[in-house]
Amino acid sequence: AWQVFDSKALHLLRDTYRAFSKVLQARISAHGVTIGQWYFLRVLWEEDGLTQRELSQRVGMMEPTTVTALNGMEKRGYVKRVRNVTDRRKVNIFLTEKGRALKSRLLPHAADVNRLAAKSVSAQDIERIRVVLNTMKENLDRERI
Repeated sequence: AWQVFDSKALHLLRDTYRAFSKVLQARISAHGVTIGQWYFLRVLWEEDGLTQRELSQRVGMMEPTTVTALNGMEKRGYVKRVRNVTDRRKVNIFLTEKGRALKSRLLPHAADVNRLAAKSVSAQDIERIRVVLNTMKENLDRERI
């Protein structure tokens, strides 16, 4: 039977992701940011003030992992937790000035890593893989587990 991803292809996909993460981590660590914190910062730069639960869902992490990352980010002065005024059970996460300022320092590193990875890959191939992977993710996201 034909398979979309045999084990070699799945390993290649995972290894490519890990290679991206490893190179990006090497570049952003000089700014005091871990790769785990990077994912949360990316979301907060787009939409500040999310609840911990919303942030976990957007990043695709379990809440205990989110709490650990946020603890480190709060200690470094990148975020602050604020009790929600309408629902005291919820905590909203806001970037500090320091956390917001990281955007202009870190995004160029991500762009560099993307350029490095895409070297000698055509724009058409980049767009095609983006469309295919997005479609596959959407198909799998519809599967209720």
